[in-house]
Amino acid sequence: MAQLTARRPENVEGDIFVDTSCIDCDTCRWMAPDTFSREGDMSAVHHQPQTQEQRIQALKALLSCPTASIGTVAPPKEIKQAQTQLPTLVDDGVYHCGYHSEKSYGAASYFVQRPEGNILIDSPRFSPPLVKQLEAMGGVKYLYLTHRDDVADHAKFHDHFDCDSASADSLVRILHTDDITADTQAVELKLQGQEPYQLAPDITIIPVPGHSKGHTVLLYQNKFLFTGDHLAWSVHLGHLHGFRRFCWYSWTEQIKSMKRLTDYSFEWVLPGHGRRFHSQSMAAELQT
Repeated sequence: MAQLTARRPENVEGDIFVDTSCIDCDTCRWMAPDTFSREGDMSAVHHQPQTQEQRIQALKALLSCPTASIGTVAPPKEIKQAQTQLPTLVDDGVYHCGYHSEKSYGAASYFVQRPEGNILIDSPRFSPPLVKQLEAMGGVKYLYLTHRDDVADHAKFHDHFDCDSASADSLVRILHTDDITADTQAVELKLQGQEPYQLAPDITIIPVPGHSKGHTVLLYQNKFLFTGDHLAWSVHLGHLHGFRRFCWYSWTEQIKSMKRLTDYSFEWVLPGHGRRFHSQSMAAELQT
């Protein structure tokens, strides 16, 4: 819980504030840019919400802050309204979950609602309001993990949504074998090799080693590419970016992996870290 006594002096006066426990994960700044900005290597409130929409967006960011570094002076009356708006629709049955986890340094996770079975992409924080919303949206059939860093509360989600381990309705976690750790030994589907894996007619999982040895990305409906820590939009650079500073396995392999994506069609890049991006000319964007 954010502490008023630790309120950063960079915040403008008003009800909402960021305290000194901020880890500069960027979550609040892209979720509610009208309210939050970066000041001195941490987030701060640069403008108090002036409309109800801005207020709800700020409270959704508060709920999603992985370190609970955002607070309000007075108890927020609209908090339940903000809870009902997470997950938030991105486009065409794809939702941003919110409730980022400190275990994955605030990485975003996504939820895909589809008649053949819903997919949770990377693990958010296991929070009762989010779980309730996911239940109302049809539950989770697959929990796809892009790589070893963003698994967060995968076990809790598995235990909650796994109806029967012997049933066709049991929840299946998916992770490449090269990124298996002691915490993820029990995942149900361990991908192998470097060939694309067709999970369903509308879902292709593509190995993209680089950031980690077993990193993969998921392509849904040839429209949405869920990229984990492989690829994101850089506001600073103004183009898609591969995070060379945070490439833990091989930058040479990561370049090869990015080139491999030019063989596919998609309109959305939905990352764990960095900013999401939409373009009708994604092939050209990948060349920059």
